[in-house]
Order: sequence, then C-alpha cells, then structure tokens
Amino acid sequence: METLNLPTYDFRIEERTNGRVVYDPIRQTYVRLTPEEWVRQHFVQYLIQEQGVPAGLVAIEAGFQYQGQPRRADILAHDRQGDPLLLVECKAPRVSIGQDAFDQGAGYNLVLGAPFLVVTNGKMHYACRIDFDDRSYTFLDDLPRYADLLERAR
Repeated sequence: METLNLPTYDFRIEERTNGRVVYDPIRQTYVRLTPEEWVRQHFVQYLIQEQGVPAGLVAIEAGFQYQGQPRRADILAHDRQGDPLLLVECKAPRVSIGQDAFDQGAGYNLVLGAPFLVVTNGKMHYACRIDFDDRSYTFLDDLPRYADLLERAR
C-alpha cells in the first residue's frame, strides 16, 4: 500500500481468497483493504495514538440519512456526552482533495453536526472548525488534540 503523510502503525493484514483484509480494532473485524480503508485505518490510529481521542468514542462508517439516502461517515469521533465532535471524510491516496470531496464531508456534517471536519486522502489533510450559526467554516493550521477539540467546541 502507498506511503501516507501519517505516522506508521502496525496493522494485522491477511491474504484471503477474495483479496487482502485488515483488522479494524474499532469494528473488531477484518475488512477489505482498499486504498481508502488504508487511509481510514491510519487516520483512526493517528486520532487515538497521537491526538488522544479515546478509542471508545470513535465510530467507523457510522450510518445516517442524507437527503433521504443512507450514508456512512468514514470516521466520527464523539465527545464524552456522545455528541459528534469530529467528522473525518477519507479518500484514497490518489484521489485529489478538491471542492467535491470537501462538499461531501461538509454536506454530511450538516446532518451530523460535528464542530470539526477533516477531509484527507492520507497525503493531504484539511481541517476546519464549523460555525453552524454563521453557516461558515475556518480552516485550521493543524488538527488540535482531543482535549483541545473539546475545549474549542464550546
């Protein structure tokens, strides 16, 4: 798999008859190892190991309704009350992060209501703070640690 602009982590990867799979410790199962999943697994570990997000407050591919259609949030981190805090939209490394990718994450977030949004392809990461009252967002230089996200979300 491609090298990403994230720390390196050890993953349990197996070859199966239908292709490679990676163990997802959040979902506690093996999932097909696609390029997007490679980014998703790295970013989840980054959130937990580097940013201090409690693993128990992370959901992967959380289902919700968007414009009457079922959708899934790639990564959704919650605050200690269970409210959405950070939505992460993941793309494969070779997918450029353009307006379409950002609009997808922002659109999903109108439903989910997380005050922070990240769009990443594993090589480029864009983080922003959402102001729902003004219907605006401010890009951040970097993603704050979990404790700072909680503080800044107030």
